[in-house]
Amino acid sequence: MTDPVRVVVADDHPMFRFGLIAAIAVNPEIEIVGEAADGRALLTLVEDTGPDVVITDLTMPDLDGAAATRAILARHPEIKVLVLTMHDENQALIGALRAGARGYLLKGADRTEITRAVLAVAAGESVYGNGIAHRISDFFVGADQDRAATVFPELTDRERQVLKLVAAGCGNHDIARQLSLSEKTVRNHVSAILFKLHVSDRAAAVAKARDAGLGDPR
Repeated sequence: MTDPVRVVVADDHPMFRFGLIAAIAVNPEIEIVGEAADGRALLTLVEDTGPDVVITDLTMPDLDGAAATRAILARHPEIKVLVLTMHDENQALIGALRAGARGYLLKGADRTEITRAVLAVAAGESVYGNGIAHRISDFFVGADQDRAATVFPELTDRERQVLKLVAAGCGNHDIARQLSLSEKTVRNHVSAILFKLHVSDRAAAVAKARDAGLGDPR
C-alpha cells in the first residue's frame, strides 16, 4: 500500500478551511498534515511538515498565495502547489502559473474534482478547472500572435501563422494540415516569408523567429 499524499491547506477563511479539509480528508489516499491562515504561516508550516501538496488561496494576509508559492518552490521544488481560489481573471491565473502552481481550481469545485486534482498534481500532472485550460491556451496563443505582429509587421496574418509553425519545427505537410491549406500554398507562403525577412533559407527564418520568441527552441 502506497503512503497517502501529505497535504497542507492555506486559506484565511476558517470555515472554508474546515469544510475543505472535511471534504477531502475522508479519502484514504490523502492525509491532512496542517492548515494555515496566511502566507507567512504557510511557509513555516511547509518547513515543519514537509507536505507533498499545498492547497492555497491567492488572497491571504501577510503574503499572498502566488508569492508564497514562489517562496515554497524556491526551497522545495519537489512540492506541488494547487491553487483553489475565487479569482478567475487572467491576471491572477497567469500570475499563479508563473509562480509555479501545478493546478488551478475555482472555489465552487466539488469534493470529487478537488480530490482528483490533489492526487493528480501529486503524481506530477497539471490540473485546471472547467474553462481554465482553454483560457490558458487562448492567452499564450494570443500573446504569440501579438508578439509576431510586433516584431514582423511586414508579414501578413497568414504568413505569421506559417512562420510560427515553421519555428515550432513543423514541415510543410503538417502546416498545410493544421491551416487547411495546400502544400503548394504553404510553400508559397514560406517563400514570401524568406523574401520579407531577408533570409536565404528556412533554417535562417527559424533562427530569426526563435530569436524573436516564437516557436519552440527545442
